[in-house]
Amino acid sequence: MADVPVPDVPVPDVPVRAAATVILWRDTATGPQILMGMRGAAAVFMPSKYVFPGGAVDPGDAASPMPMTGLCAHRLRAFCGPGAPVPGALAGAALRELREETGLVIGATPAPALRFVFRAITPPGRPRRFDARFFLADAAHLTGSSDDFSKADQELSHLHWIGLREARALDLPFITEVVLAEITATLRGAPDQGVPFFDNSGTTPAFRRIA
Repeated sequence: MADVPVPDVPVPDVPVRAAATVILWRDTATGPQILMGMRGAAAVFMPSKYVFPGGAVDPGDAASPMPMTGLCAHRLRAFCGPGAPVPGALAGAALRELREETGLVIGATPAPALRFVFRAITPPGRPRRFDARFFLADAAHLTGSSDDFSKADQELSHLHWIGLREARALDLPFITEVVLAEITATLRGAPDQGVPFFDNSGTTPAFRRIA
């Protein structure tokens, strides 16, 4: 009996949740390294992919101080609806997710610890959708050892530091590959041309730069 083609079943659209991600980096004798971990094989969103620590914004995140410049806060407010989280909530979510998923803590510092460097909205049709803001943070701001993951919550496995070039060989989501290219240029001293924004909020994908 011949196989009967099974029609594609459309995936129902899901709400877009605000999220924040931390790209933690440290300088070494052989060049910058970034911290990455692998999501579980049973995860609904990006299973078995290597990612940066991050996750959805929680209601309590707005209570955290805002460790960023006024320019970053201004850019975080761009292209946002009235219900979008305030910049402080996004920064708080980034720091909380870093602490939960890696056990690492960024302490209070005289200089802003977070730099807003990338934004992307997950395209329609995915099982989870996020409006994710990516923050770059120097491991020099950590309160303890950058190699101590003993307090991590185990959501990410294989936590490790890796060079920018070597990270490209990992099993990465497409958007993480794009972010990696952007931060490689940033850490090499490329001029600030605005924050890249992959906007999938509408029916037609758009690429913007948030000035």
